[in-house]
Formats: sequence, structure tokens, C-alpha cells
Amino acid sequence: MPYAPAELEKPVTVQTLRRMKADGEKFITVALYDAPMAAMAQKTGVEAVLVGDSLGMTVLGYDSTIPVTMEQMIYHVEAVARGNRKSLIMGDMPFMTYATPEQALTNATRIMQAGAHMVKIEGGAWLAETVRMLTDRGIPVCAHLGLTPQSVHKLGGYRVQGRDEEQAGEILDDAAQLDEAGADLLVLECVPASLARRITDIVSMPTIGIGAGRDTDAQVLVINDILGLTETPPKFSKNFLEETGNIPGALRKYAEDVKNGIFPDASHTFE
Repeated sequence: MPYAPAELEKPVTVQTLRRMKADGEKFITVALYDAPMAAMAQKTGVEAVLVGDSLGMTVLGYDSTIPVTMEQMIYHVEAVARGNRKSLIMGDMPFMTYATPEQALTNATRIMQAGAHMVKIEGGAWLAETVRMLTDRGIPVCAHLGLTPQSVHKLGGYRVQGRDEEQAGEILDDAAQLDEAGADLLVLECVPASLARRITDIVSMPTIGIGAGRDTDAQVLVINDILGLTETPPKFSKNFLEETGNIPGALRKYAEDVKNGIFPDASHTFE
């Protein structure tokens, strides 16, 4: 039977998402930034919401995520928490707020106290110690590999990562070390679908793809892309509002297409 999205029945936890991975059931993630959208997301079957530092570009008009501050992230996490009762909330840690484990603990505490259920950090194996420190102290962590927007200047732009064998091997190793360190989720952004599939198979934590093919345990899109508000949308995105004509319908269609394996298709995927 095709999946028909419905309002979440009870609050989603980290263990909920791990059970879904074990059962082979996809879950839905949306990056959003305010109370009304958060309230709507849980009514349309969205299991997890990401208060992403992407708000720097989608809401605040910056040309990257780098200028986003802790105060801005806390403001938006608090807004989303006020509108949400059932979706799991992930809060992004801004640029250079987790350069050391001690700094990460201080700032992650602030994000959690603002209403997040989990923090998200970008980077590879160098973050393993930080992940251990946070998770040992009861702060769930979502890791982020592949295209990491906070490193855009180091990467030379918004480029697909892991296309050659050496780089793919590094990302695989990073994923394995972060998994062993206790990370609870892993975002894979702009990597070849075959690499995302390999990582999803080897790690115990659920994976969330964006531009990473359909074989990850979940998908995430930014609400602006779902609603066709991005002037130059990325290859991996889709305007679901164009198909449905209303915002709740767009969110339901996105959830339905992910659950049923329709989205993403080859046109949204890198090989």
C-alpha cells in the first residue's frame, strides 16, 4: 500500500528514528525556521525538523552560512519549539562554535535549552572526541558529511564531494568513526548515490540524504525549496508547491513521495 501522510500520533525520538531504520521505513526531515511551519510539519507527517544555519541564506540574506550567530540560531530554535509538539527538532551549531570539545559543550547546551532535541555539527573524524563528550553528557548529535556549507571556502564552492575513490574512502572512514563515537544521525549532502548507499549500509545510525540519492534512511529539503521560493534551486531540490497549489499539500506530497521511493529520482541525484 502506498504511504499516505498523516499527523504524527506521538512525539518522535532518536529511538523512533533508529527503529524506522531497522524496519526499512523512510523518515521525513524538513529544514524550517518558524513556529507556523513547525506546527504544519507535524500535521503533515514530518518526523524531524532541522533548524538549519541555512537560515542565513534563506531568511537573513547572507551569501553563506558563515555569518550566522548563536543568538540567531537560538532565536529560531525557540520559535520552532513553540510551534512544535511532536517532530524531533535538530538545531545547527553555527560556524566556529564547536572548534573544541569544551566550546561545543557550552554552545550545544544553549541550543538544547532553547528547545532542540539534538544538535548538528559539520565535519569528519576530527569531531569524534566532541561527539563522545556531547553524547556522554546526554546531548544527541547529528553529524554532517559530504558538502559541508560552513567549509565552502575551503571546498572551493558548493561542489559534489566523494566522486573520486580517495575522497570517497575518506568520507566512508569519517562516517565509521563518527558512528563509533556515538553520533545519532548523519546528514550526507551532495555525494554520489552509490557512496551514500555504502555509508547507509555500514553505519548503525540513520542517514539523512540531501543530494545523496534515494537509498539513505531519510531525506531532507529546505522549506524554501519545497515551496519554490529559491531563485536558483539546486539540482537535488523540487518545487512541490507547484504540483499541489497549497503549503500543507506540498509538505504532504514531499512526505508521500519520499516514503514511496518516488523522490528523489535520477534528475535529483549525483553519480
